[in-house]
Amino acid sequence: MPKFAILNTQAKPVGEIELADSVFAAEMKPYLHWEIVRNQLAGRRKGTHSVKTRTTVHGTTKKALKQKGSGGSRHGSKKAPIYRGGGVAHGPHPRNYSYTVPKKVRAAALRSALTTRASTGDLLVIDQFVFAAPKTKEALAILGRLGTIKALVVTADEQANLHMSIRNLKTSKYIRAEGVNVFDVLKYDKLILTVDAAKALETRLA
Repeated sequence: MPKFAILNTQAKPVGEIELADSVFAAEMKPYLHWEIVRNQLAGRRKGTHSVKTRTTVHGTTKKALKQKGSGGSRHGSKKAPIYRGGGVAHGPHPRNYSYTVPKKVRAAALRSALTTRASTGDLLVIDQFVFAAPKTKEALAILGRLGTIKALVVTADEQANLHMSIRNLKTSKYIRAEGVNVFDVLKYDKLILTVDAAKALETRLA
């Protein structure tokens, strides 16, 4: 089982923790990272794009030219796609881009992402990350002592003061253990877990 030093907010080691091989030292599968990130980004797409077809564009349906003798095309409507201001043929319409990925694939991808962070030394375990009041400046100072300003901070339970302290930082993010996902784990330079969050992830994925 891999061992991780437990740090305090001063970046000093105060203990050690062993975490499951199956979660933090699993087989790395970068191709699953691509698949899950693609899935997450697809789910975020609003899909509200829309164009007007010849049936919805405003315009006359009067015959442009007479049927014979003009030498021109025999169009029956100025709303045809070939006319300027006419409808659009085969354009985009509202749709849902999301699709499902099997649970086992999602779990394997998250294990792989956590292992990737652990193998490069970018996974830090902290004893506690408790704020008596929202203090963005203090949150930034703690992250600086931990050697990063671009981090994903994870706790087991919602901590409102910590959440409000970190949400003002453009380069960092706070999330609960139940919401940890491949995209966020890979997006930030460091993954900072409280001891309880590490145990929660171990239970969720082991």
